Amino acid sequence: MGELGLMVSGMDVGRRIKNSEVTIIIPVKDEEEAIGLVIDEVRKAGYENILVVDGHSRDRTVEIALSKGVEVIVQPGKGKADAIRAGIEYVKTKYVVIMDGDYTYPAEYIPKLIEKAMKGYDEVIGARVKGRENIPFINRVGNWLLTKMFNLLFDTNLRDVLSGMYILNLETLNGIEWETKGFSIESEIAAHVASQTGRITEIPIKYRKRLGKAKLGIKHGLFIGKDIINLAWRYNPAFFIFSLGGLLLIPGLLLGGYVAYHYFFTGVKYYVKGLVAIMLTSTGLTSIIMAILALFVKRVERRIIRRVAQLEKMLGNHAPQT
Repeated sequence: MGELGLMVSGMDVGRRIKNSEVTIIIPVKDEEEAIGLVIDEVRKAGYENILVVDGHSRDRTVEIALSKGVEVIVQPGKGKADAIRAGIEYVKTKYVVIMDGDYTYPAEYIPKLIEKAMKGYDEVIGARVKGRENIPFINRVGNWLLTKMFNLLFDTNLRDVLSGMYILNLETLNGIEWETKGFSIESEIAAHVASQTGRITEIPIKYRKRLGKAKLGIKHGLFIGKDIINLAWRYNPAFFIFSLGGLLLIPGLLLGGYVAYHYFFTGVKYYVKGLVAIMLTSTGLTSIIMAILALFVKRVERRIIRRVAQLEKMLGNHAPQT
């Protein structure tokens, strides 16, 4: 597979995207059982720009990767987020595919990720739709809850925001603030794209049983949830605040129902409780309306950002040659 004959948007319309224009970043730590197979699969798919970022492995991971003739760097710091940040500094291609090195993500989906990205998306995630039985049950539940939380806070409709296989353009990656640590990096990247341009989507992929010891546990899920909330505060504080205010509707309605029941069926009148119920309910409803307006404003902002980017590209393409 030498090239992908894809029709693309913007400056890429009408040209063929070479495999050499894509870098595959594989963050690893103690993946000696899988890394060789992963590299072989990526090469079989037609990609040679492979960068393995090692997180201070204590096994033969680095040795095996070097024996395959790929570039290997040892990350500064620790954790997956530091690994991806370190790897990006070495990228010189326009597109970057990030995939875990535990053999769970088949490299055969890389061309499909690229094809989708060429349609104008800033990030395309490989959603683990097939083979979900290979994800531990507690991790499946946690992933579902965290994805639902992300969709609510960032106005998206994703199925697997925490997938370890996705593609982005280098320009988008260079615009991220990099505030999270560890396994929260996927949610931060998705939050940045969802908030800035909204050009984020998925393709269904198959997920295989990992080789080697699993590293993601319940505590990591709790940290990811906390980071998603922090990201929502950073990227859309108005929506976040009004969403919290909207929760007042729940006790307002419950207290209002309690007061109404006693008023109509027992004859007992709770004036103070009734006033509190009215205040809670009205505040909750107002907050929900304001949260919806905050989402609308954010969507307008994303449209403006996209339009400005399109105009910049058009002006760049028509700039006089010197």
